Amino acid sequence: MEYTTLGQTDLRVSRIALGCMGLADPTRGVNPWALDEESAAPLFRRAVELGITLWDTANVYGGGSSEEFVGRAIRRYTRREDVVVATKVGLPMDDSAEGSGLSRKAIVRQVDGSLARLGTDWIDLYQIHRFDPRTPIEETMAALDEVVRAGKVRYVGASSMAARQFAAMQQVAADRGGARFVSMQSQYSLVQRDEEQAMFPLVAAQGVVALPWCPLAKGRLARPYGAVTGRSANDPAGQRFYADVERPVVDAVGRIAADRGLPMAQVALAWVLGNPVVAAPIIGATRTGHLDDAAAALTVRLDADERAALESPYAVGVPAGY
Repeated sequence: MEYTTLGQTDLRVSRIALGCMGLADPTRGVNPWALDEESAAPLFRRAVELGITLWDTANVYGGGSSEEFVGRAIRRYTRREDVVVATKVGLPMDDSAEGSGLSRKAIVRQVDGSLARLGTDWIDLYQIHRFDPRTPIEETMAALDEVVRAGKVRYVGASSMAARQFAAMQQVAADRGGARFVSMQSQYSLVQRDEEQAMFPLVAAQGVVALPWCPLAKGRLARPYGAVTGRSANDPAGQRFYADVERPVVDAVGRIAADRGLPMAQVALAWVLGNPVVAAPIIGATRTGHLDDAAAALTVRLDADERAALESPYAVGVPAGY
């Protein structure tokens, strides 16, 4: 495993992150393809064996059960100080006034809920799940700074939003001397590259790192075009984000993988890892082999011709996931 510093922080993280959206109670939330706790256990154990120390979850995953799984897995298979726990706030947990959004009331309530489910005294990286247009930026950034000063959170990060929104939130934090975002978690892969236009240059200038979600486009870049899996057939989010325009890119990944004698996933991940702003792509593994491929991708070096062959078929699309 390779390790890096999470932006301008003292957090040392693995260059592969374990995505825990699919490690949650499938009867809670909206992910019927998720793995229950017994089935998820080998994924957590394999992450520890591979040295994957950055584990990313969210309060809404599996109705809170993903955080519960993560907390118990840390206690069973490793030590709290050896895992960088990242979770999120903002999407609806319930229909109460403080059940969603980024108001002070919501953040203060939801951080305590996450801490209880995780069974920990602190969250290493607390990320806003989406931009909240209903709450003044000043209130959100003040509340995030409050939970940092209280010792409940070490650092704060953001997730999918427009670059102008991210810049505005960072400026408010800077003006007030409060906690600023140290990471940006947004959708980025060979078939979804709109972040290169504005967001990545912005975060690079600010010393912020990217933690891409869906670096394999929900598995589309890991198998021949048109192949269907249980998750792809039951994942409305994936069906919403992608279209036939991606086929030439998928085919290019397949050709280079065949030439190299490598799985497609390793080629696609190697391309993402080659972007200097990327600290750690988030791997939504549901089999231990997914983590093995991700770790192996760290050793794959694509030459200029291969990168050009992968990038040239790309068609600029509409930003997705906001």
